[in-house]
Amino acid sequence: MLPKVILHSAVSVDGRLDHFQPSLELYYSLAGRFGEDLTLLGADTLLAVPPGEIPPEDDSAFKPLSPAPDDPRPLAAVVDSRGRVRLWHALKAWPYWRGHVALISASTPVEHRAYLRERHIETIETGDTRVDLRSALEILAERYRVKTVRVDAGGSLNGALLRAGVVAEISVLWHPALVGGESPKSLFRAPDLAGPDGVIPLQLTSVETLDGGVVWGRWEVRNKV
Repeated sequence: MLPKVILHSAVSVDGRLDHFQPSLELYYSLAGRFGEDLTLLGADTLLAVPPGEIPPEDDSAFKPLSPAPDDPRPLAAVVDSRGRVRLWHALKAWPYWRGHVALISASTPVEHRAYLRERHIETIETGDTRVDLRSALEILAERYRVKTVRVDAGGSLNGALLRAGVVAEISVLWHPALVGGESPKSLFRAPDLAGPDGVIPLQLTSVETLDGGVVWGRWEVRNKV
């Protein structure tokens, strides 16, 4: 059974994720209302973390976490079939999550699998060349009793999840800014769904105007299967 998957993003009025400064305090305060059991992170999002925010790896990276049984924090899962994310020590050190899971595929390099084992990072393998997102979410729900997932990612993972038909809700914080340009950093990227046949229908469920002129919209995804 699939958990409820919520895409929660902060964008400019023209749907861009770059070249403007969103209110992170507002973003995370609203994210806290979802009651997530798991935060789903994209590899590209983590690779964009400034080096100055990543602590050096030390001996603690090679020790398993031991959260209390009643620890209320969510889990963190990272979609990374190519084995590009090498800051798991930082994820373990940051206080946001009680545990961590790497979502990998059959093509994930052997060397990266060893890297994860040495750092006591649990893995879920689905798919051949890419992570089978639907299967991975079903396993997360069964193995860890995950019921609600908040996606903290960019347009590529958002697009892949929407193409897979596993997203239940879209939550967008529109900030009063126009970015323009032609970079690929937009809310939803799915080049293979371009054109009228690729339109994903949504049902508006709520809209609010917040401090600073930010507009918060929420939609139900109608093509969820």
